[in-house]
Amino acid sequence: MQLTAARQTGTTRSRPRGRDADGMAVASFVLGLLGLLVLNLFLGPIAITLAVVSLKRGTTRPGRAYLGLGLGIADLVVLATLMETTNTVSWSF
Repeated sequence: MQLTAARQTGTTRSRPRGRDADGMAVASFVLGLLGLLVLNLFLGPIAITLAVVSLKRGTTRPGRAYLGLGLGIADLVVLATLMETTNTVSWSF
């Protein structure tokens, strides 16, 4: 009687792509929400990118990905509005 382990195909096992996509969807939502308050120039595009990638990878949380996408776009809209009204790139009171 010979006991052998299952053969691997030469690659190391990694997490499933679904978990990565779920994490990206949540990160997109959090960064989009945070971007409404600070650093909308940087956090908005990152939130949009993470949302699109997570949707393409088939996340099980598409609602959070769409919220992150919407918040990322809202970040850029807020930035454009502030730039037009105050002629600056940052929050000014």
